[in-house]
Amino acid sequence: MDMTQLSNVLLEIFYMMIGLYMGITMVFTLKDTKHKTRIGTALFWGILSGIFIFGKFIPSTIIGLLIVVIAILSATKQINIGTLKQLDETFTNLKAEQLGLKIFIPSLAIAIIAMLIATFTEFSGTVAIGISATVTIILTFIITKAKPMEYLEDSNRMYQSMGSFTILPQLLASLGVLFTAAGVGDKISSIISGVIPSGNILAGVVAYCVGMALFTMIMGNAFAAFSVITVGVGVPFVFAQGGDPVVCSLLALTAGYCGTLLTPMAANFNMLPAALLELKDKNAVIKAQAPVAISLLVIHIFLMYTLGF
Repeated sequence: MDMTQLSNVLLEIFYMMIGLYMGITMVFTLKDTKHKTRIGTALFWGILSGIFIFGKFIPSTIIGLLIVVIAILSATKQINIGTLKQLDETFTNLKAEQLGLKIFIPSLAIAIIAMLIATFTEFSGTVAIGISATVTIILTFIITKAKPMEYLEDSNRMYQSMGSFTILPQLLASLGVLFTAAGVGDKISSIISGVIPSGNILAGVVAYCVGMALFTMIMGNAFAAFSVITVGVGVPFVFAQGGDPVVCSLLALTAGYCGTLLTPMAANFNMLPAALLELKDKNAVIKAQAPVAISLLVIHIFLMYTLGF
């Protein structure tokens, strides 16, 4: 088995592991007799679990129909947080004092291990993250001496707190592919061409950076927005006027990240922290990031105009 095949096998295993975690959340939900939408929430986690575990063997049409079912469950507000085991504050404070700074070791390890694997092996970045996460789980057990049931309960707490946002990254990535295939980039190009003065480099740069930020806000994913905006704006209005494709592309992508800081569609970054911290204002993270994001977007425009040409 070569490295590519091994990488694909490991990737499937990691998807199955994620599916098992979701299946555990389904079991916890079904056992929760006080849950106000127990069946709908359990069905949501059961469908996701089945897709992640058996997705490779399920026809794409069936998966599409299952996604529609999930959308209906979300639209009818059938996906809710159930009864979660409350943490003993005295116990958690005592544990925090005992562990001290060692509590940060797993968080640092997951990034360092993933970087080393991705740098010095032929594994993809996704597989590297999967391997590092698995190693870090073992490391966490060693450091905290936690019981397996505590791990399962905390996994359930995290997934239930995320709720329907769990599937948003996958849907947004698919949306980017769909928009590109549908020729949205070409349509944007035709619209922009009637607005931007011919031969105006600054206007092209502004359109590229701001377009990346706005489209990322809509899609919640800068990578998905990149292909569409680069085809529709970057190529005809920046690259065609002498812009360095490498410099301008990199700056356009990071300009998109400015949009990531400003949108609830980027659930992993903005909505999930608010949910996990139980903030009353779900947009509190976005509001705190907005001044920095707008400032960075202006800086990106300046950098692309000065360094890209």
